[in-house]
Amino acid sequence: MKVTVDIDLTPEEARRALGLPDLTPLHDRYVAMLLDTMNGQVKPELLEGMMKSWAPMGEAGLSMWRQLFDQASGAGRKAGG
Repeated sequence: MKVTVDIDLTPEEARRALGLPDLTPLHDRYVAMLLDTMNGQVKPELLEGMMKSWAPMGEAGLSMWRQLFDQASGAGRKAGG
């Protein structure tokens, strides 16, 4: 027996139904900081430091993701030989 259920929800409704937190204020602040950085009002080092502190495992986590993306894009193979 196979049962299919279609649920029509907006992303906001789905977030609430699953009990996930509303990260809209955090997202808005992040976007504002990016815009300030592009306008030269915030130093890029401050934004980089903020992202490192948010990333899982800090700098090690960022290095892991960087290596993963390099390997996926083929950059790791080119550098390796």
